[in-house]
Amino acid sequence: MAHWVSLALLATVVLCTLATPTGSHLDTRASGAFSPPYYPAPNGGWASNWAEAYQKAHNIVSNMTLAEKVNITTGTGMFMGPCAGHTGSVTRFGIPNLCLHDSPLGVRNTDHNTAFPPGITVGATFDKSLMYERGVGLGEEARGKGVNVLLGPAVGPTGRKPRGGRNWEGFGFDPTLQAIGAAETIKGMQSTGTIACVKHFVGNEQEMHRMSSVVTQGYSSNIDDRTLHELYLWPFAESVRAEVGSVMIAYNDVNKSACSQNSKLINGILKDELGFQGFVMTDWLAHLGGVSSTLAGLDMDMPGDGAIPLSGASYWGPELSRSILNGTVPVARLNDMVTRILATWFKMGQDEDYPLPNFSGNTADETGPIYPGALISPIGTVNQYVNVQGNHNITARAVARDAITLLKNEGDILPLRRNDSLKIFGTDAGPDPQGLNSCADKGCNRGVLTMGWGSGTSKLPYLITPKDAIAEVSPAAEFFLTAKFPPFLNVNDDDIAIVFINSDSGENFLTVEGNPGDRTVSGLHAWHNGDDLVKAAAEKFSQIIVIIHTVGPIILEEWIDLDPVKAVLIAHLPGQEAGHSLTDILFGDYSPSGHLPYTIPYQESNYPSSVGLLQQPFGQIQDDYTENLYIDYRHFLKEDITPRYPFGHGLSYTTFELSEPSLSIVTLIENEYPPSPPARGPTPSYPSTIPPASEAAWPPNFPRIWRYIYPYLDNPAKDAAVANSTKKYPYPEGYSTIPKPPPRAGGGEGGNPALWDIAFSVDITVTNTGERPGRAVAQLYVELPDSLGDTPKRQLRQFEKTRILEPGESESLALEVTRKDVSIWDGVVQDWKSVVGGEGVRVYVGESVLDLRVRCEVGGACETL
Repeated sequence: MAHWVSLALLATVVLCTLATPTGSHLDTRASGAFSPPYYPAPNGGWASNWAEAYQKAHNIVSNMTLAEKVNITTGTGMFMGPCAGHTGSVTRFGIPNLCLHDSPLGVRNTDHNTAFPPGITVGATFDKSLMYERGVGLGEEARGKGVNVLLGPAVGPTGRKPRGGRNWEGFGFDPTLQAIGAAETIKGMQSTGTIACVKHFVGNEQEMHRMSSVVTQGYSSNIDDRTLHELYLWPFAESVRAEVGSVMIAYNDVNKSACSQNSKLINGILKDELGFQGFVMTDWLAHLGGVSSTLAGLDMDMPGDGAIPLSGASYWGPELSRSILNGTVPVARLNDMVTRILATWFKMGQDEDYPLPNFSGNTADETGPIYPGALISPIGTVNQYVNVQGNHNITARAVARDAITLLKNEGDILPLRRNDSLKIFGTDAGPDPQGLNSCADKGCNRGVLTMGWGSGTSKLPYLITPKDAIAEVSPAAEFFLTAKFPPFLNVNDDDIAIVFINSDSGENFLTVEGNPGDRTVSGLHAWHNGDDLVKAAAEKFSQIIVIIHTVGPIILEEWIDLDPVKAVLIAHLPGQEAGHSLTDILFGDYSPSGHLPYTIPYQESNYPSSVGLLQQPFGQIQDDYTENLYIDYRHFLKEDITPRYPFGHGLSYTTFELSEPSLSIVTLIENEYPPSPPARGPTPSYPSTIPPASEAAWPPNFPRIWRYIYPYLDNPAKDAAVANSTKKYPYPEGYSTIPKPPPRAGGGEGGNPALWDIAFSVDITVTNTGERPGRAVAQLYVELPDSLGDTPKRQLRQFEKTRILEPGESESLALEVTRKDVSIWDGVVQDWKSVVGGEGVRVYVGESVLDLRVRCEVGGACETL
């Protein structure tokens, strides 16, 4: 989400949906990409878990006026309140302006909050309990600040493009890791009553050229049906299964249809096939058309502005009222939009003592304009400086610590002793010399890199730098916080150099050191001559430890094999507890237990050429996903390319043995396709008659705020009269108001409930065979038989992390594999296909995708490798 966008980025291009039958391998070349129409929008409310919330919503919506309904769906405009976005209110029924605000790692642009480590760090923990615990912290802080919808977690992008600017906001470059990270985060967030918003749906894999404007058209991610289901939809399906309250669509097109009005994506896949019961919202200024988006299934626009922000105009607001009165948009569609929003509000219990916003994302001042975007605004208290941090620093430190990934540790140089002679190099070890939070939205790379830049950030309430923390533990340590190695330095034989380097990226509305979000200038290399700093240290020192803070994969080849480089740690993006989490590991208070959430290659050319960043001066970029299922480690395995460090890699100060493996069949797969899904429950029913025009009229003596977006019309009777004219709206090709039969792959939240039947369970014993305490991660990969066609050699499908095991101590882990985990998407049948009995399926368990210790044949024996 980018709500601080320039006026040049105005979404004005209205795109049409192309009608073509769906097949198993869609032609996604630029000349043939398409997105088939899917109408009408399915109604929500049929899932039993949502029945009570929908009934409450129905009771209110049945008595709301047209203007009140439109008010709930439409944003009030940019800067029209303290939050990034707000809906209108319905005070008659106690419904406030809903506050929607960033970010996935903490409450953005406020005070007394926690800056948690971002998603990529969370993914590196491979720890479900920490994922959930962090989600609870995010939800508690959002609730404490009065945020109704916290805009996270992010699972799009999925890391298809290693240089992609926002990969760090997600949990890793694998759909299962993303899915589990998102589901645990959502469950944690929503346990507090805060509504989670999973984003960006879907295909937003690079930052440049993602948005449409008056002169350009956002790129089209051209994805075949199977790849879409098995990679990019996978984490969204798990998010829906976790009952996420809202989904944010992406800026870009998918198969030449803008996500904000792509009926196949929203109506067909998200709401019908995946059974999503919450509401669908735009990213900020991603709204491209009024009627088109409404019919395609959009439920809420943010921040409400139309083609020209801060003009008071909107594609919805009064235009949506007009479309209802003149019969262009069915009343049933508006009723479902409002019901979905209010049902989500009720389901999270936000009708019961939920706080109103007590902060401003626009200013740190105590008082200021209530509506900063208005030309003239009343003044009032906008910041109450409510402290919502609680003890969340403990969780933040634990996540940052347990994510730290030890790549190399020759001679067991780590852990350090407290009296070791240490010399520390690099600006990344210290503070921002211009001060904490000195650059808005972290749009700079100064000091230790705690997070990327853009809307996915929050202010740091404080920062424990590596310098601070190392000095606490080792008072004699010397620090040289520069990007260049000092020319005159006395080095003793027992000195140990610790060199800090980093690599940054972020969102496209900010360009940092020439990088427009994506890593265009820096590539996959360290910033600020970091490679040269390591090499210079290697000329002087015989013992070097390299610490890397990075948004994603980084090329290490200039120095990784130099003899003095004894140890390498990737500390990812640590948030506010950067220093303490690091010294916990460096000095051996904890053993490292993080694992890579992506592959580190020898060189960038190891990746498929189709995943590079795309730029062109004119016309729409066609981003063809010709690599299909083969991104990250799937590609390396297929092409037999040895990476520098594989996905899932992570060393420890101790060693682990996996033993006593056994595989048991829990639910026998009796047919290739799942059984028919259960029948859906009823959905709320309302009268279909067009409401009286008077319901959209301005109230008498109404005090208007200029630029604020309202639902009212100056002459509603005139608009209502158009409904009886012979002039008809040019509906999209394939538009219909006749409901489609339920899809065979649907039937529950996330899809057919049978997909989550536990097919197999693998039990394994993990034993600490070393001399130090530590935690192990058992990673389970599946290999599907050739009878299912072309599939990746191995796919992560489950993981579990042990508690801290003392030397000699063991723990038994159970890793469950669902039917969906061993299925492929059959685009012809439009369902998930597996093999009867699981015949030919192999299951591997290990500590990385290339360090596999156990192999099990379904229906056969398990063996240690």
